[in-house]
Order: sequence, then C-alpha cells, then structure tokens
Amino acid sequence: MGSFSIWHWVIVLVIVMLVFGTKKLGNIGGDLGKAVKGFKDGVKGSEEPSAPAQQVADKSTIDVEAKEKAKS
Repeated sequence: MGSFSIWHWVIVLVIVMLVFGTKKLGNIGGDLGKAVKGFKDGVKGSEEPSAPAQQVADKSTIDVEAKEKAKS
C-alpha cells in the first residue's frame, strides 16, 4: 500500500482521459503552461523598472487625476 506501480498510474491516466477528454486536458495543460510563464515573467519583471503610469493597457479604461478643491 506504500507506493503505486506503473500499472496503477496507467489506469488512473486512462480514467482521467475518459472523464475529461483529451481536448480538455490539452486546454488545461496549455493554461497551466501560460500561468507558469506569466509567473516567471512577473518574477523577472520585478527586477526591472516598471512601466510609466501614463501608459494604459486597456483602451476602454479612462485615466483621470483627482484634484482637491481650493477653499475660498
């Protein structure tokens, strides 16, 4: 009961493929790869200077500044 043999892992893999399907597993693998790559890029990017605050990644976002009203 300590460790599984190769046949146990083959049976588990076949059952997982039957439940999820190969296309779904490929999508999950691709998403996981993108997440790992994004994490690595984020770690590398933290050492470099950040982008200027004026750049907007999403064109639907409006960048505004709040100013305090002058008291009269």
